[in-house]
Amino acid sequence: MEHPLALLKQKTNKNSKKEFDKEIITFLNPYSYLLYRKNLSLFTDFDRIYIDGIILVKMLKLFGIHTDRKSFDMTSLAPEIFNRCQNIGKSIYFMGSDKSSIENFIKEIRDGYPNLNILGWRDGFYNDLDEREVEIQKILEINPDFLVVGMGTPLQEIFLSDLKSLGWKGIGFTCGGFIHQTANGLNYYPKWINKFHLRWLFRIYDEPKLLRRYLVQYPKFFMIYIYDLFTFEDINKL
Repeated sequence: MEHPLALLKQKTNKNSKKEFDKEIITFLNPYSYLLYRKNLSLFTDFDRIYIDGIILVKMLKLFGIHTDRKSFDMTSLAPEIFNRCQNIGKSIYFMGSDKSSIENFIKEIRDGYPNLNILGWRDGFYNDLDEREVEIQKILEINPDFLVVGMGTPLQEIFLSDLKSLGWKGIGFTCGGFIHQTANGLNYYPKWINKFHLRWLFRIYDEPKLLRRYLVQYPKFFMIYIYDLFTFEDINKL
């Protein structure tokens, strides 16, 4: 099996290419890195992996993997994609979060981007696998140019990977909690929070349940990441 850092270097090397073309793209932060390394075969299906988290960006740069922080939210890629869709007439489909959140999210997006061609949307919860299969077939039929999926890692990655394996040729992004965060307004993060890279702190304030992630999972990430560094045979070529 490929080493986690070798695969990550391969996927992040493609990030210098600005145009997206028939790709599926996902994002890693220290928390999702732990899930990523347990599902390397799944993440191999992705054309690019962006780093969503300034801590992981800095740690990768220390060892030669140079990449910038990008995420699918209004502080990064989302406005770029929405404007591109409006300007060149591309269609988009959203799925993720709960029913109430995604309905509010769609209202916010339509207010902010009135010319965005939204083909449809739905929440990210299914009663059974049959319902999930119906949704996959629906997306294949309507064939959106862009698909944004926020179901949490690794469910969102599995969904996009399944679509790709069935022949979907659009551009797909995972988006984590973006739909929930944007349900009550396009600008989730205060400007000063974004400027000083304190998004993690604001998320704890907004979602106290995330405190455990930062107190337990992030220290675990540091230990695992150091282990990966010392077990990577080609460490000097990172």
